[in-house]
Amino acid sequence: MAPAGAANRSAPLPASGFDQPAAVQAEQALTAQTAAALGLAGGEQLKVRDVVKDADGTEYVRYDRTYNGLKVVGGDLIVKRKGETVGQVTYNRGAKAVAVATKPTLSQSAALTKAAQSAKFKATTNKGALVVFVTPSKPVLAYEVVTTGVKPDQTPSVLHSFIDAKSGALLDQDDEIKTGTGNSMYSGTVSIGTSGSFSMTDPSRGGNYTTDLNGATSGNGTTFTDPDDTWGTGAASNRQTAGVDAHYGAQLTWDYYKNVHGRNGIFNNGQGARSRTHYGNSYVNAFWDGTQMTYGDGSGNTHPLTAIDVAGHEMSHGVTEATANLNYSGDAGGLNEATSDIFGTMVEFSANNSSDPGDYLIGEKININGNGTPLRYMDKPSKDGASKDCWTTSTGGLDPHYSSGPLNHWFYLASEGTGSKVIGGVTHSSTACNGATITGIGRDVAAKVWYRTLSTKLSSGSTYKDAREGAINSAIELYGADSAQCKGIEAAFSGISVPAGAAACGGGTTPPTGDNLLQNPGFESGTANWTGTAGPINNDTGRPARTGSWKLWLQGNGRATTENVGQSVAIPASATAASLSFWIRIDTAESGSTVYDTAKVQVVDGSTTSTLATYSNVNKTTAYVQKTLNLTAYKGKTVTVKFVGQEDSSLQTSFVIDDTSLTAS
Repeated sequence: MAPAGAANRSAPLPASGFDQPAAVQAEQALTAQTAAALGLAGGEQLKVRDVVKDADGTEYVRYDRTYNGLKVVGGDLIVKRKGETVGQVTYNRGAKAVAVATKPTLSQSAALTKAAQSAKFKATTNKGALVVFVTPSKPVLAYEVVTTGVKPDQTPSVLHSFIDAKSGALLDQDDEIKTGTGNSMYSGTVSIGTSGSFSMTDPSRGGNYTTDLNGATSGNGTTFTDPDDTWGTGAASNRQTAGVDAHYGAQLTWDYYKNVHGRNGIFNNGQGARSRTHYGNSYVNAFWDGTQMTYGDGSGNTHPLTAIDVAGHEMSHGVTEATANLNYSGDAGGLNEATSDIFGTMVEFSANNSSDPGDYLIGEKININGNGTPLRYMDKPSKDGASKDCWTTSTGGLDPHYSSGPLNHWFYLASEGTGSKVIGGVTHSSTACNGATITGIGRDVAAKVWYRTLSTKLSSGSTYKDAREGAINSAIELYGADSAQCKGIEAAFSGISVPAGAAACGGGTTPPTGDNLLQNPGFESGTANWTGTAGPINNDTGRPARTGSWKLWLQGNGRATTENVGQSVAIPASATAASLSFWIRIDTAESGSTVYDTAKVQVVDGSTTSTLATYSNVNKTTAYVQKTLNLTAYKGKTVTVKFVGQEDSSLQTSFVIDDTSLTAS
C-alpha cells in the first residue's frame, strides 16, 4: 500500500514557489558535466529546454542536443536528477549516441526542390540547413528545409521537411502551425482582465492581450480598446464579441494551468501571449503558431472559433511545445492533438460557466460542421466519421486530428469509465475496445496524470506505447502503485488496445524507491512489471518467501519443463558500476554430484543473450543465500534481466528467488 501522503510526495511545486527561468539557467551551467556523466560522444552538446521540479527536490530536466554544431532532431532527452546526481534517463527514440559523418552527398538545392514539391501550397520562402535526424532505427545526416506559405484554406504553414542528405528520401515532415479545428457570444456576460486604460490586456496574467486582425492573414492586429470597459454585445456582428471570447478563454486557460498544475503561463515563465481574432475571411479554423493563438470567424464570418474549449485547445498546443514538443506526425501527432483536446475540455469544466457547461464534446459551440454537431467526441471518437476509437499499428499514419481519437477515448474512459451517463446536459456513452467494464477515476485525476506524463515523460517522437508507460509511471509517482488511480489509468490504456509494456500498477506494495532500478523487486505485487511463464511468481505456502508472502518459485515440477521470468530495465550511462543481487534457496530430490536441473541468470541485450550464472541441484541450500552479479558492462543500455529454470524428466528441484535488486552507482 502506498504510504500516507503519496499523492503529495511527487506533486510539482506551485507556480509561486518555482522560478523556472532560474532553474533552466542553473541546469544549463551543468550541461558539460551532465554530458560527461551520460557518456555522450565528443562533439555532442546539451541545451536545457525545460525543468520540472517536484516538492521533494527531484528535477526532470529536458535537454535538446547538438552534434558538431548541428541540431539533433529527435535527440532530445529527459534526465531525472536530485542535486547533481543523475538518475533515470529517457532518450527520445532510444538515441543514446548520435555520431554520424557530416559531409552530405545530396546538394542543398536538390533538398530544397524536394521539400518544395512535397508541400501542399505555393512556397513564399524555402530555406534549408544540415541537421542530424534520428530515425526510429538510427541517426542520419539530413537537410531540414523550412517551407513557408499559405494553404488554399487560408491556413499559414511553416513546414519542416527532413530530407536524407545521402539518398534524398523524405524522412518526415512537421508543421509549426498546430491547427485546431464583456458580453461574449458563447459564455454570456463574463468578467475579463483588462488594463486601466481599458485595453484588452491582462496584466495579472503575464500581459495576455487580444487583437483584431480585421480580415488580415499576417501581422499582429490592433489591440482591442473600449471607452467604458464594457465589451461586445454577444453578437458576431460586433467585432469586440469575438475578442471577449478569445480573451476570456485565454484567462480561463491561464488560471486552470496555474491553479491545478502550478504552471505559470504557457512557457512556465510568467509571460503572457497574444490572441489574434478575425483572421482571414470566413476562415473555419484556429491555430497556434509557436508564439500566439489565432482565430477565424467561421463560415460566413458568423461563428468565430473562440469557444472556451477551443481557446484552451490552442493555448495547450503552446504548453505541449514548451514541454514534450510532440511532433505533428506519427503517433506523436495524435498525442499532440489529443493533449489539446484533453486540456481544452478541462478548461471548460474548470470554467463552470452555465452558458457553456463542461462536457466531452470538442467545439460543440462553434457549429463548425454547419449542422449543430461538435468537431470531435471523446467518449466515442469514431462518431465524427474519421477518428479512431482504438489504437493500432496504423494509427500513426493518420492525420493528427484523427489519430488523436484513441487518447481522447483513453481520457474519457479513465475519467468516466464505460457505460452511459449525462454530463453537462449531454448524453455520453462509451465502450472499451477490449470489452472490459471500466470504472472511472475522475477527470481531475486523469488530467493530473496526463500533465505529469507530458511534462516529465514524453519527447518529440513519443508513441502511444510511450504514453502508456509514462502515464502508469506518473500515476505510481503521484498516487502509488497499488492505488485505484493507477489501476484506472492502466485499465483505460488497455481499453484503447495499447499493449502492456514494462510499467504496471501493483497489487500491494509501494513503488520502488532509492537506487533499485527494478520495479516490484520482491514480487509482492504479483506479476506486476515481470513477464514470462505464468505461475512461477506466486504466494504458494509450499515454499517460503524470504520476506513478505510472494516470491519467484522456478521449477519443482518433477518433469521436463522450462520456465522463465524477466524484466526490462534501463541502466544509466552515467553509472560507474552496476550490480544485480538476489536471494536464492535451492532444494532438490536429486542426489549425487551430477547436474540434472538448472536455474540460469541471463541478460538479454538486443538479440544477444548472455548467461551470467548457473545454479543446479548440486548447489542445494537449507536457507536463502544472497548472490551478486556484475552488470557494469551494460551501462547505458536497456536490457532484460531473466531468471530461467530448466528441469529434466524426473525428480524435482526448486529454485526459489526473492528480494531482487539492480543498483547503479
